[in-house]
Amino acid sequence: MSCVDILVAAYFGVLSIDPANPNDPKRDRLILSRGRAASALYSVLAERGFFPHEWLDSFGQHGSRLAEQPAPRCAPGVEAATGSLGHGLPLGVGMALAGRIQQRGYRVVVVMSDGECNEGTVWESAMFAPAQGLSNLTVIVDYNKWQATGRSDEIMALAPLATKFEAFGWRTIEVDGHDIGELQKQLRIADRGSRIEMQAAAASSIPQSAIRNPQSPTAIIAHTTKGKGVSFMEDDNNWHYRIPNDRELADALTELAVS
Repeated sequence: MSCVDILVAAYFGVLSIDPANPNDPKRDRLILSRGRAASALYSVLAERGFFPHEWLDSFGQHGSRLAEQPAPRCAPGVEAATGSLGHGLPLGVGMALAGRIQQRGYRVVVVMSDGECNEGTVWESAMFAPAQGLSNLTVIVDYNKWQATGRSDEIMALAPLATKFEAFGWRTIEVDGHDIGELQKQLRIADRGSRIEMQAAAASSIPQSAIRNPQSPTAIIAHTTKGKGVSFMEDDNNWHYRIPNDRELADALTELAVS
């Protein structure tokens, strides 16, 4: 639940998407790199109108389109298979570079976990994106401070995470990951810079392949709380594995004011 507000901020009012035309080649792309949070993605996509809410009832069941971790194009709006951590950012870099080469104005947003930043492919991509001037790429790190076996900062000395991205050449900002207004503000700032550059490049006589964009990709370090919204789950890593029983589910729904 630490990434729900991030997904809501992106899908409602920021991303240029049309649920009735989910494969539009000009659409913005969002990759949920932390595939284990697929249930959050599916819920937001259903709310946004990509598919019926009834599909959610089949989550994780045999034969369902909504697997526990997303398969490629398993449902409208799902951009990639991301069960293996560390692959979302490389995929996003490729999509952003393709958009620049093809002179399409779409942007790519990659939502990552903090523990995922242990992977070497993340930092290879983090070097490549600024080198190619991929200002149409934004990373949001769901920094809930936990991974499977302990605190993220203790397992791999992750902090200071924002400074690391900045050192790699990214425009970096730290925000409250549950402040939807601030998340949307920062996504729009990153988007304006990208689209202004794309328009200038398209209007110039210089071949697109020869342009090295001086602008940087954006990394938003979103400080979040694991289990946000349910008091007995918040910041408790036992819920990385646990499934609520009937009583716990009822209590959680009461706290979330869900009928």
